[in-house]
Amino acid sequence: MRSPRFLLGLGLFLMLLGIVIPFLMILRVLPLGFALSFFSWGASVAGLALGTIGVAMMVGERPDR
Repeated sequence: MRSPRFLLGLGLFLMLLGIVIPFLMILRVLPLGFALSFFSWGASVAGLALGTIGVAMMVGERPDR
């Protein structure tokens, strides 16, 4: 598996993509459509999942005190 920082970065990118795509659809820069809306939702959910996994991996790496 990739490093936790990579997963956090990818998760952040996907979450931002899930915000930017609907915003561009509202501004009529991108066409309105079910497929694009579904992709945006999927990117947001996948970003949340990857970010959560990345944080869990970071906490698991920490040495015991």
